[in-house]
Amino acid sequence: MASYRKRSGGWRAEVVKLCVRDSQTFDTKAAAVAWAIAREAEIMAQSGTSRASVSMTVSEALSRYKRDVSPTKEGQRWEELRLDRFDRELEWVGELIGNITSEQVAQWRDGRLKKVKSSTVRREMTLLSSVFEIARREWKTCLVNPVRDAKRPSNGPPRERRVATGEISALINRLGYVEGQPPVTLLQELAYAFLLAIETAMRQGEILGMTAKWVNLRERFVHLPKTKNGSTRNVPLSKRAGELLAPLLEGKGASDRLFKLESASADTMFRKIRDELKIDGLTFHDTRHEAITRLARKVEVLDLARITGHKDLKSLMIYYNATASEVAERLG
Repeated sequence: MASYRKRSGGWRAEVVKLCVRDSQTFDTKAAAVAWAIAREAEIMAQSGTSRASVSMTVSEALSRYKRDVSPTKEGQRWEELRLDRFDRELEWVGELIGNITSEQVAQWRDGRLKKVKSSTVRREMTLLSSVFEIARREWKTCLVNPVRDAKRPSNGPPRERRVATGEISALINRLGYVEGQPPVTLLQELAYAFLLAIETAMRQGEILGMTAKWVNLRERFVHLPKTKNGSTRNVPLSKRAGELLAPLLEGKGASDRLFKLESASADTMFRKIRDELKIDGLTFHDTRHEAITRLARKVEVLDLARITGHKDLKSLMIYYNATASEVAERLG
């Protein structure tokens, strides 16, 4: 494992590998990293220790994963942004991927926990682990996945934020929503997406990605050909959901998208309007909590899981946030 220290006049690289210790000082960190990589490879070769069949730096692995793997996923944009962040910020991005240790991963994890929530670090560790895993299994550029041996932060309590009726009214009024009228502005599109999310429990990306041919108003369902978990699903539509979709379909061809709005822009716009209205802590994804809690009053739990796309009831329960008072009302 190589370490690097800034010294007056340059960078000192120190290599400790298979009980061999060596060090040198260089004018730049890049030169220090290059020497350390070559020195570790030399030590491995001299010892006859087995190693990965192909040499690849972490940076090269991140780029290849971004090019070959991320485009096959529903969350491509999210992955690309975080892979780029890894490439900019990981201290060991220039090292051979086969030389990275769980200690290095743990040090990075601890640094990130000082800046972001534990849930964010868990998601980032999942992505980083995927990069190492495909490098190990398919690219043969490392022998182990060091992320697996680094302890992940605890999840913490699940989010229970609901969307209040007053918050819904305030948001759609500010966004310029007009009942029954096709949206003209992106703000009005966001209002439609927000209301559809509360009515159907669909995710933001699923709603904004809809095309006209996915919507069957006569039989009252939306067909989603690709979802977050990789499977297709049909989302039944309430009468109200059908009323919301009808104006969006006006003048649309079968292959036309119902929304021009993109997810990245939607998130930014939603946070800006939320903060302007001084609505505390609400996220667009909280509509899923609200929708699932409402739907749970109307359908059986297995039907609810089919509507939302959850494959196990434990995951579904995270989104069910009925209050004790609401349950008590149904008890009579």
